[in-house]
Amino acid sequence: MFSVLLGDIIQVPLQPVYTRTRIAPTPSGFLHLGNIFSFAVTAELARKHGAKILLRIDDLDQSRVNKAYVQDIFDTLNFLQIPWDEGPRNADYFGLNYSQTHRLDKYEQALGKLGDGKNVFACTCSRQQINNGMVCTCYEKHIPLGTQNASWRLYTGNDAEVSIKTYDGGIIKAVLPVEMENFVVRKKDGFPAYQLTSLIDDIFYEVDLIVRGQDLWPSTLAQMLLANVVGEGNIFGSATFYHHPLIMETAYKKLSKSAGVTSIKYLRENDKNPAAIFTLIAGMAGIEQPVNNWEQLAAAIINS
Repeated sequence: MFSVLLGDIIQVPLQPVYTRTRIAPTPSGFLHLGNIFSFAVTAELARKHGAKILLRIDDLDQSRVNKAYVQDIFDTLNFLQIPWDEGPRNADYFGLNYSQTHRLDKYEQALGKLGDGKNVFACTCSRQQINNGMVCTCYEKHIPLGTQNASWRLYTGNDAEVSIKTYDGGIIKAVLPVEMENFVVRKKDGFPAYQLTSLIDDIFYEVDLIVRGQDLWPSTLAQMLLANVVGEGNIFGSATFYHHPLIMETAYKKLSKSAGVTSIKYLRENDKNPAAIFTLIAGMAGIEQPVNNWEQLAAAIINS
C-alpha cells in the first residue's frame, strides 16, 4: 500500500469493499485438507475487505449426498474455528431452509430461458462416450429437448470470449477451453447441472467476491458465458474472482474426498488438533513459517 501527500493531508488508498463471499462445499465426501486451504483463504479475504461469509452447501446431486457428509461440514468448520456469517448453523436447519432443492424454481426459470432462446440442444451421448473421445454430433441432429434420458448442452460456439474481473484489479479476456465447449446445463435425470446452479446461487445471494481454486478457472469461464446468455452478465460480470493455488497429494494429483487420510475427520479422530492440521496444510503448500490457525495460514498464502 502506498500513500499520496496532498498538502498537509496524507491519503491512503482504501481496500476494495465487498458485500459477500461464500464457501460452497459439496457433501459428496468428508472435507479434506484442500477444502480447508480454500476456506481459510476465503475467510481471510472476507475479513480484509469487509465481506460477509455465506455457507452454501451444494447438495442438488442427491444421489451423491450423504447426511454424514453434511454433518461433517459443520463439525469440521467448528473444530477448526473457521467462521461464517450467513447460512445454516446445523445440518437440520440446512435441510429445512438452505438446501438447493428449495431453489429449484430459480434453476428451472433459467433453464426455461435457455430453452426458449434456443441456446441449448439435447444430447443423448453417454459420459463414457464423451470421456473416450467420441465427438458429439447431437447439435446437428436437432433432438427434441423433451427427449427422455437426454441432457441439455449450452451451444457455446468455438470462439466465445468472456471477460473476468480479477482480484488484482485487472480484466482477463479468455475463451472456453476445448473440454468446456457445449457444456451440460441440465443432466439426463432432469436436474440442473453444477455450472448453472452455482451461477444462479451466486446471483441469488448477491456474491461479489468469488474465491476458487485454480482448477476451477474453466468453470469460471463457463459460468460467465452462461450468465451472458441468460441475461445476467452485468450482475455476474461485476463480481471479482480470486483463484488460489492448490495443494496436491502428489506432484500430479489433486486431493480428493475419497482420500481418507487427508480428511479432517480422519485426522481429528487420530488426535490431531487444529494447530497440527494447519501446520500440515502449510507444509504441503510450501509455507515455511509457523502456522497454528486459519488466519496465519491464509495470510501466508495471500501475501506470498
